[in-house]
Amino acid sequence: MLSPETLETYRHMTPGERLRLTLDLTHESLKALLSGPAEQVNRRLELLKLQNEQRNLAMLTGIARTKQKAIEVFGNENDRASAL
Repeated sequence: MLSPETLETYRHMTPGERLRLTLDLTHESLKALLSGPAEQVNRRLELLKLQNEQRNLAMLTGIARTKQKAIEVFGNENDRASAL
């Protein structure tokens, strides 16, 4: 969690300043991600890919669950159209 002081500092930044901060942090993280032997870098990248796929699956599952609940509550669009 960020301190109230840090949050206040971010609130006063311009969009350009926030973008610069983001790019600087991304650049530093990328250097760390790609450092070391090729085998180690490949393992890191595979782990990131796996974590990304898991997040995507969780989001798609949530969307499907929400859609199913909406159909249960409001009915299917096709059902409503045919009732007219």
